[in-house]
Amino acid sequence: MTGSICNITNLAVKRITADEIQLVVGLFDKYRVFYKKTSDLALAENFISARLVNNESVIFVVVDTAADTLVPVAFTQLYPKYSSVSAVKNWILNDLYVDDKYRNKGVGRLLIDAAIAFAKETNAKFVQLETATDNYNAQHLYELSGFVKQAPDDEFILYRKNVD
Repeated sequence: MTGSICNITNLAVKRITADEIQLVVGLFDKYRVFYKKTSDLALAENFISARLVNNESVIFVVVDTAADTLVPVAFTQLYPKYSSVSAVKNWILNDLYVDDKYRNKGVGRLLIDAAIAFAKETNAKFVQLETATDNYNAQHLYELSGFVKQAPDDEFILYRKNVD
């Protein structure tokens, strides 16, 4: 799906390249603000640019094609997750944001469908995600899209240590 646009009415899902980061910088900033971070467009641009230039993530954006120019209305960002034991690359759907005016219109589902199609194209076994415990709209969308809430793992324990 690199660089392709799949039209659905006036909306299109597009995988962006490093040359197209301006399509997602404003949305990424709004996403961070949604999670109580201070707006910082320079940080957003630098972060997104580094991910794409270094091939560390894949970003899909939904654009409204009704106007003369593409108007970005939503995005999702996927990060690879490798399994040495299974010898596969899977994907973490880390970010998904839909502009307020486009919510509850199927836009989030377009992004999820694009992410799942991409994961299948890359022979992944799964796409995983996390969302806030109080983000009920996102939970509903993910469950409608076929994601299954995972119980605590019986075989492995997850540890984390902050390094900052």
